[in-house]
Amino acid sequence: MTAIRNLNYVAPGKYETTRFEKIHSEIFKNSQEASKIVALEIADLIRSKQAEGQNCVLGLATGSSPILVYAELVRMHREEGLSFDSVITFNLDEYYPMKKENNQSYHYFMHEHLFNHIDIKAENVHIPDGTVVIEDLNQYCANYEAKIKNVGGLDFQLLGIGRTGHVGFNEPGSHTNSATRLITLDHITKVDASSDFNGISNVPKRAITMGVSTILRSKRIVLLAWGQNKAAVVKRTIQGDISSEIPATFLQNHSNTTFVLDQSAASHLTRLDTPWLVDECVWTQEMKSKAIIWLCLKTKQSILKLTDRDYNNNGMSDLLAQEGSAYDLNINMFNKLQHTITGWPGGKPNTSDTNRPERANPSIKNIILFSPHPDDDVISMGGTFSKLIRQGHNVHVVYQTSGNIAVTDDEALKFAEVSNDFIGNNGIDINFNSVIDFLKNKKENQIDTIEVRKLKGLIRRRESYAATRYIGLKDDNIHFLDLPFYETGQIKKNPLELQDVAIVMEIIEKIKPHQVFAAGDLADPHGTHEVCLNAIFEAMGKLKTKIDMSNCWLWLYRGAWHEWDIDEIDMAVPLSPDEVLLKRHAILYHQSQKDRVMFQGSDSREFWVRAEDRNKNTAKIYDDLGLAEYEAIEAFKRFDY
Repeated sequence: MTAIRNLNYVAPGKYETTRFEKIHSEIFKNSQEASKIVALEIADLIRSKQAEGQNCVLGLATGSSPILVYAELVRMHREEGLSFDSVITFNLDEYYPMKKENNQSYHYFMHEHLFNHIDIKAENVHIPDGTVVIEDLNQYCANYEAKIKNVGGLDFQLLGIGRTGHVGFNEPGSHTNSATRLITLDHITKVDASSDFNGISNVPKRAITMGVSTILRSKRIVLLAWGQNKAAVVKRTIQGDISSEIPATFLQNHSNTTFVLDQSAASHLTRLDTPWLVDECVWTQEMKSKAIIWLCLKTKQSILKLTDRDYNNNGMSDLLAQEGSAYDLNINMFNKLQHTITGWPGGKPNTSDTNRPERANPSIKNIILFSPHPDDDVISMGGTFSKLIRQGHNVHVVYQTSGNIAVTDDEALKFAEVSNDFIGNNGIDINFNSVIDFLKNKKENQIDTIEVRKLKGLIRRRESYAATRYIGLKDDNIHFLDLPFYETGQIKKNPLELQDVAIVMEIIEKIKPHQVFAAGDLADPHGTHEVCLNAIFEAMGKLKTKIDMSNCWLWLYRGAWHEWDIDEIDMAVPLSPDEVLLKRHAILYHQSQKDRVMFQGSDSREFWVRAEDRNKNTAKIYDDLGLAEYEAIEAFKRFDY
């Protein structure tokens, strides 16, 4: 529990592994574990200050990164008696202009996640005011700085980091001496926020932010970063040179800063990405695969062309010494990759499966394809989906959520008006006149009514039927779970609960699958994929003790944001040009998701373009490594649940 706080302790050999790093960082298995450690440090600080009769001054952040920290602090307050009576807080930033009651405001966020649930005094809460008139803003910012100084400065500053390298809203170009001020938001920052505001055009162009100098005067700084999307900027911040183009790099000059990372956010750090460059490695099979593929890509050579010199010149001489020769390493790696390739994703009947990724038996498998949203199935594995059907397997697609939040108001209004004109209300439990009235008069931040959400979900449902019929699936094998955690009518979803897991368990028990395909892409900007995957993990784990699951294999596919690294792939399914086209057409049946992708994250391409580019790139890498040349490849990783 003291690991992130004891900065003077250096584990034996740790200096070597972190020698490229200029900021102390700690890596945890997941954000839940890390958040509890950070919350404990904050709680310890509050208690120690209370014991000395002093106030504790906290600088707080917003966004998705600190949510679990705040949840743990709330739990400690309720269950362990942690008091915030002597705590004074200053928030980093706020959009400008922004009303406090707007549910996109950071004032709303902080009260929703923390202040409404603890005993902090209202007068001790300070959040930049997004309603101050522009003429008074300079003085307001100066007063904000003075308030921090008057209470003795920040004892602890909690930070997140944006893809631009901003801390607070100190965007690229911010100076190390900058103070609290109004700033114009970077385009990338607005893109990242666009889904919260239902489109980039609705994102405020400016924000009030604490300055870099304000942050650097904090006695202690902890920066949180979770997920693959943050990996590149985390590496640049921790290992790169100090530059105003990445304002977070100014933290290299702070003597008491720790970056708290999950494994995905830390994945590009040299000690994890290419550990053979920093110290001796334990050469597991996984590490060998990672290193050899990295060496091929670095030297731009196929596997079988690598030489002893290539290994020796790139930090892998100990691997060469261990294995004996480049030839042995190369041929073993070539065979391993070749054995991942199969045109029979459900297993090839009446054929030896010794070197195949899937079993030959049973020759006809019951298969569940879980899809978090009503389009992830065709986006992520449309070609494999089609093959499984054509090869005679009993395939069931299971949509875990309704996806209604991703349908725009304009799209819903169009369908409501057409439906109203065509059939009125006969036989339909949606009052389309009411829906039309609501959508035409919908106020900013207003949550959709049940009927509107029902209509939007129905739109997604009918698009899914059209897409899966095109693939060749029978209607009877299409299932919609509408998991309750999703049905909030807001971007923010509820936590996973027992009823969600029970619903997933029920469909698994009903179908009794030999194969389960599930979305392993945790880069989804709003976390729905992660919740859906956790529901599957929990359901399959519980079912182990209820029914025989020993013959069920779980395969994870990646979604619209990232692909598996080549060394992680256990099954590579080649697609012909015709299959690529079939997949594209299936995706395009999801018309409500075309042209204006509401939840695209940092990528402005439509989902079908992303999927096609990703599949073709995977095929190209296999080709570059010396394997067969294919039009495209869909990739899967087997997971032992």
